[in-house]
Amino acid sequence: MSAPTMSARTWALLVLLATLWGGSFFLSKLALAEVPPFTIVGTRAVVAAIFLGGLLPLLGLPFPRGRVLWGHLFVLGVLNNTVPFGLIVWGQQYISAGLSALLNGTTPLFTVLLAHLLTHDEKLNPAKVGGILLGLAGVGVLVGPGALAGIGQGIAGELAVLGAALSYGLAALYYRRVRTVPAGTIAFGQLLWCAVLMMPLSFMFEQPWTLRPGPASIGAILLLGIACTSLAYFIYFRLLRIAGPTNASLVTQLNPVMAMLLGFMFLGEVPGWNAYVALALIVAGFTLVDGRILRRQRPSTSDMA
Repeated sequence: MSAPTMSARTWALLVLLATLWGGSFFLSKLALAEVPPFTIVGTRAVVAAIFLGGLLPLLGLPFPRGRVLWGHLFVLGVLNNTVPFGLIVWGQQYISAGLSALLNGTTPLFTVLLAHLLTHDEKLNPAKVGGILLGLAGVGVLVGPGALAGIGQGIAGELAVLGAALSYGLAALYYRRVRTVPAGTIAFGQLLWCAVLMMPLSFMFEQPWTLRPGPASIGAILLLGIACTSLAYFIYFRLLRIAGPTNASLVTQLNPVMAMLLGFMFLGEVPGWNAYVALALIVAGFTLVDGRILRRQRPSTSDMA
């Protein structure tokens, strides 16, 4: 059995999620002008948890209950937020943003390998691996050869971002333990744990009470928490349920494309030829992972008779 075929609904959720996470690059950059990284991550999680905490009753969704569920949500909070957010922030001190995006695009590779080893219904096949590599090549074309110029020089930063990609892959598979829990409930519990874990780091290393951020930084952090975190993870867990971990992890390869598109729409940044080639490679890769076209091309038993 393979990963579910990506329906029109799956594609729509994937693009929406990539738009929200692609937008986080701009908002994080804006906030970093006045607020240090751990404080951004911790405050982002606090805002997201508060927003979702108020949204759940309006949607008729339950809050997490029981030690077992809270334990699973703790693991997700560590694997999906605390560890990767921390590793990416730390790693970007030593490597470029482009190289970071490229290395983060390996998340589907880690996910498909882990799924092959740890699950019975998402096994490795040539089309899936080929599609993920095509998508990764697309990310490489998008960020440009300059992103590879310093590869190997900041090996600690590179390993940190790869560790983040591995953590995301593990989280996507661990989700199976709570797949029957509503997406909003999972997102709330995960983000609450992230806030609990990240804010002490902010207080220890960055003394946030001394900061005086302006309206732009405050607005950026609020948008990061509400749109790019709480709503995004709400969508992500729904995507995991209907599309499976491998398909859902493809969003990391679409994020840079959506960030580029948002830059064009709101900042007037005109994309070059490489952006169109990158988009073509990524879409072709997604199509291979989806597998629908290949299945249609296979002759049926009646055709072979």
